[in-house]
Amino acid sequence: MSREFDVKKHTEGIIEFIRNYFRENQLRGAVLGISGGKDSGVVAGLLSLALGPENVVGITMPCHSNPTDKSDAHLVAEKFGFEMLNLDLTSTFDSFVAEASKIADCSNPLSNANINLKPRLRMATNYYIAALLSEVRGGTWIVAGTSNKCELYVGYFTKGGDSTYDIGILNDLTVEEVIAVGAYIGVPDPVLYKAPNDGLSAKTDEDKLGVKYSEIAKVINGQEGEGQERIEQLHRNAQHKFHTPYYKKCD
Repeated sequence: MSREFDVKKHTEGIIEFIRNYFRENQLRGAVLGISGGKDSGVVAGLLSLALGPENVVGITMPCHSNPTDKSDAHLVAEKFGFEMLNLDLTSTFDSFVAEASKIADCSNPLSNANINLKPRLRMATNYYIAALLSEVRGGTWIVAGTSNKCELYVGYFTKGGDSTYDIGILNDLTVEEVIAVGAYIGVPDPVLYKAPNDGLSAKTDEDKLGVKYSEIAKVINGQEGEGQERIEQLHRNAQHKFHTPYYKKCD
């Protein structure tokens, strides 16, 4: 974490940013997936403090998931007082894969196709619930993102999945800064200090990336660090995730 990071200042700044955006756009509430990890826990806490817990709905979406993820998610809801919904996507996932198996062999649960399907189903669920709440409760509900600056820098997200949202809360915070904010607002320790993992592949984020988040933060901050070449390679290789090309007419 950079020395100049003022956790009180930035926590209050994020809360004010959320309030201003909702006020300016006449929005009512926010929906987000609660994974049981620190990023979604911190975002849920900040949204609850900014909007009031009555205007925040968290969703657990198990899909061949570790049962502790759901119980950890409920620790966050109990702490901040927002409503939790549970939509089990296991059968939806299985039905999709069964249909796709008519085209090709989909039996490998750790294939990129299967791993990335899960966050895409979850984001579709977030948007469905946001639209449903807008209809049945009134006002406009939007989807909040939970990606942090380190993940975004190396492209550790799924296009059409966790890269899709209406408001980003942690996009300019490194992992260490996210933890600092989480500790400041009281995110439960089992959630805040859990080893980061995608809940999909049975590996930690750092195992999959081959570098530590602390080293990614150093590179982002212009410092030399272990794994710098690997980090920059990941950043370069992820450029297709940041920009969608389109044809431009030439007169």
